Amino acid sequence: MLDFVRNQQKSIIVKLAFAIIILSFVIGYAMLSAPGGPGDESPTAEAAVVNGKSIAFDDFQSAYSNLYQIYQNIYQDQFNPALEKQLKLADKSINGLIDQALMQDEAERLQLVVTHKELIDAIAQVEAFQVNGVFNKERYLQVLAYQRMNSDQYEAVKHNELLLDKVQEHFKAMVKVSDADIEEEFRNINEKINLNFVSLTPAKYEKQVKIKEPELEAYFAENQETFRIPEMVSLRYLQFEPERYLDQVTFEEDELQRYYRRHLDQFEILEKVKASHILIMVDAEADEKTREERRAYAETILEEVRAGKDFAELARAKSDDKASAVKGGNLGYFTRGSMVKPFEDAAFSMNPGDTSGLVETTFGYHIIRVMEYTEPGVRSLEDAIDEVKEGLRTDKARQLAFEKAMDAYNINRKTGDLDAAAKANELGVKETGLFARDGYIDGIGRNEEIINTAHLLEDKALAKPVLTEDGVILFTVKQRVASHLPELAEVRELVTAAYRAVESKQLARAAAEQLVADLKAGGSLAKLAKKANYDIEETGEFTRTYSPFVPRLGSSKELFDAAFELTDEKKAIDRIFEIQNRFVVVEVKQRIAADMTALDQAKREELYNSLFARKETEAIEARLAELRSTATITIAPRVQDLINKEK
Repeated sequence: MLDFVRNQQKSIIVKLAFAIIILSFVIGYAMLSAPGGPGDESPTAEAAVVNGKSIAFDDFQSAYSNLYQIYQNIYQDQFNPALEKQLKLADKSINGLIDQALMQDEAERLQLVVTHKELIDAIAQVEAFQVNGVFNKERYLQVLAYQRMNSDQYEAVKHNELLLDKVQEHFKAMVKVSDADIEEEFRNINEKINLNFVSLTPAKYEKQVKIKEPELEAYFAENQETFRIPEMVSLRYLQFEPERYLDQVTFEEDELQRYYRRHLDQFEILEKVKASHILIMVDAEADEKTREERRAYAETILEEVRAGKDFAELARAKSDDKASAVKGGNLGYFTRGSMVKPFEDAAFSMNPGDTSGLVETTFGYHIIRVMEYTEPGVRSLEDAIDEVKEGLRTDKARQLAFEKAMDAYNINRKTGDLDAAAKANELGVKETGLFARDGYIDGIGRNEEIINTAHLLEDKALAKPVLTEDGVILFTVKQRVASHLPELAEVRELVTAAYRAVESKQLARAAAEQLVADLKAGGSLAKLAKKANYDIEETGEFTRTYSPFVPRLGSSKELFDAAFELTDEKKAIDRIFEIQNRFVVVEVKQRIAADMTALDQAKREELYNSLFARKETEAIEARLAELRSTATITIAPRVQDLINKEK
């Protein structure tokens, strides 16, 4: 069943909600020092100034760290420096804060206020603060304690959130959706197009490129800077591994208590149920007659369950969810947010041993039996004592490793004698190969702090110890090779490959341009492709909802928009498109108009809701853009540097 009703990303986000409930707006009070954050800064430092009002660097750092943690939890093992850069966390963080500052200015201009009653009512509605659906002050204070906040701090955050909500409601006040809007949206969603295309890649022309020494030398002379050898350094280093110091760790009872209190989120017990189900699937596009027939069939199975027939055997024989059917319908344990809402609502409203009536979801009709229920809460220190001890022991071992490394650094930093530090700590000196600023370090990996420090470190000097996932690194530079422009002989292979790529790309482009010229002269793409021995392909049918993705070609907003402007009279686009290092020529093969008779009242209401929501978002974005255009905004150089590194 998990393939049918679990929504993995939603599940992850719901699991995060409890931990970040007080971080619904990126301006927070708890400083979360997530790895990959923008680093420490003076408490008085500014990240940006908006209309004369400062955004503190602390707020930017907190926003960045919050986003980092959220994305890290969403992507888990897939979260890496490349993805972090792609997500543009610094850009998102500072621009989110700037938008909030602009909205706060607008709230003042509009004289918007949040009353005490509005604040109290909003807090009472937060699910994380409720017990059995009712606000519970003890739970409220407990959750805030988990986040290292007090009620005054949280209420300030919540007050700001509500105020900004009011500003956004003001922005959305003029949003309207007409019948014409709905019909246009339906037409756009349901109109289909199928394209013929020819795709010409540089690889097709590589064999035609003749490498001549004079041309290669000229290309290298014009592009020599492209092949510059960056500064390279290698290291000698000591690795202080925490495991070496585990047997030296001692701790008192009060330290266990403190560790437990600081890491309560690790010992959270999520609300969950263990359930089985029988699914009678119904296609989402099924007509009413088919739907009624499937429901009637599901009713007969429900009667069998109520008559006392074995639930597991019925699931094995009749459930359309084959993945769970082989297990007697058993779905195992699941938490809130893991299943589609009607299924979840039913399961969490039942007691162990209960069997539901028919529960309708987008997948069909379910019969649910709940076997076990686990209440939410937090494990006691006694229950979690082994994990607490292990966690505390690991933390203290890492601290000991860092202290040993710092001692070695302080003793030897004036002499830079890494060998003396190694002897004193009974460690072996390790060495790396040469690496550049954008490279990886042998035995260490990509560590920005070590890489940047190494390239700035004076020769024969010791760098301050750096804490990594594998321990603490104390290092000095072994070798430094200055950046330099190479001779052709040093990089001939790279230059030859680059020259071949440039020339073959020019040949591919020229061939595509000739094909377009022939189309303009009145030829058909199919005939021209056959004559030139080009493969002609089809995208297959797609709608405007795919934007900007064109099937079998990739993302191209220009091509996508141009394709839907094609008609039976104008079948071909009289230009080429470069998509993912290939040149594409297209013509329309078929257009399928939307069936407007299918626009019934239910579909009208659905489109009205989605259009209204989209227009609301657009209204907010448009108003913020207006405010930005007249605002005076200055971003601090350090923050701008972080943004630039994400480009």
